[in-house]
Amino acid sequence: MSLVDFRKSRTQNDESRRSSFRERVHTHIYILPNLLTTMNMFFGFYAIIAAIQKDFKVASFAIVASAIFDLLDGRVARMTRSTSQFGAEYDSLSDLVSFGLAPGISLFLWALQPFGRLGWLAAFFYVACAALRLARFNVHKSVVEPGYFHGLPTPMAAGIVASSIMAFNELGWEGSRSFLLLAMTFLLGFTMVSNFRYRSFKDFDFRRRLPFIYLVLGVFLIAVIAIQPEITLFIVFSSYALLGLVFGLLRMTLFPANKNPMNANENGHHHDDPHNDLDEDGIPLDE
Repeated sequence: MSLVDFRKSRTQNDESRRSSFRERVHTHIYILPNLLTTMNMFFGFYAIIAAIQKDFKVASFAIVASAIFDLLDGRVARMTRSTSQFGAEYDSLSDLVSFGLAPGISLFLWALQPFGRLGWLAAFFYVACAALRLARFNVHKSVVEPGYFHGLPTPMAAGIVASSIMAFNELGWEGSRSFLLLAMTFLLGFTMVSNFRYRSFKDFDFRRRLPFIYLVLGVFLIAVIAIQPEITLFIVFSSYALLGLVFGLLRMTLFPANKNPMNANENGHHHDDPHNDLDEDGIPLDE
């Protein structure tokens, strides 16, 4: 190869590397679903600010708003066919703010601060478990058991924290130095990182025809919740978490030999179907 050809080849390689670098730096993203994810993080951050200002009721409503946007972003991504790996990672980071830090800080400032070191360690345990739950989900996202979550989803754990603040406020109970809330904090952290199965109801098809009684039951459920929504939602959310915990412990005791689907990756058995890449809401990954 002549010197001229060598220099020409080197110039082309340099240009190719620079072009590849520009493509990596100037990442193109889908605006609408990621904007909804940003709103999720916005309300999570606002919940932290409200908790610092001792406005815990506003903080709880902000956490609920975060959960609504977390529910919307993935569905919008699915409908607009705008799922992406960037969106999936961004969603996990936003969820850590909204469903990890915001509830953890709110719990500490509202109820756990009088416990001193035990209080902030309990709050940290909750936040750390939320982070571990999200990280584990990202690793095992190709291992999906239809109709079930493995471990309590972080939005539900945050919903229990938010509804507990609302319920205590509605009942006039004092949250500060509550041993019930201290125990709840540790239990929520434990259930998030557990392998207990929680029904997702994603396999329930609302588009198909059902008996008329289902509509009547739905209206009745809405009416019951509307009587005292703050208290009723806390009872419903807490029951969901406790039932998963109880059935999980019973399953471990009665059927210890059952293989856990979450270990499928380590055993070399996993699904390569891209449609199995679902988010915590059980829908295709974006957010």
